[in-house]
Amino acid sequence: MTLAYGHQAPDFTLETTEGEKTLAGMLQDGPAVLIFYTEDSTPTCTTQVCSFRDEFQTLRDLDATVLGISADSIESHRRFAEQQGIPFPLASDETLEVARKYDVVAEDGKRARRAVFVVREDGTILAANDHYQPADMNQFAEVFAALGNEPDE
Repeated sequence: MTLAYGHQAPDFTLETTEGEKTLAGMLQDGPAVLIFYTEDSTPTCTTQVCSFRDEFQTLRDLDATVLGISADSIESHRRFAEQQGIPFPLASDETLEVARKYDVVAEDGKRARRAVFVVREDGTILAANDHYQPADMNQFAEVFAALGNEPDE
């Protein structure tokens, strides 16, 4: 089933560059932005992750926590985070268990596809884009709108 606005977000536990994280734990601190991406250090995924890096302070100002998720190893994530200055944790979903829960496994079955979910503190999905395109600024803006921050006109 494709997850959409109003659905309950599946909880998960993943190892990250900042230790083990659960969705339930993240939601104790406010809404969560889950960024699924295909692979560390590839051009389009770097663009995707770095767009959230560049607006990280805005996301924090909206009380949101951010987590990047891909099938890459923690070691790969650490290198990628260091090279790109990523200020939020990157989680390793090597078995694609979480990608399956969110129905974002790529067609080849080996990686997650690019997707972004915004989850309210009660676990309700506020925004879901299971085919996220980093070049589409409207999709990027939807994340902030879901968190209650409308763009300036």
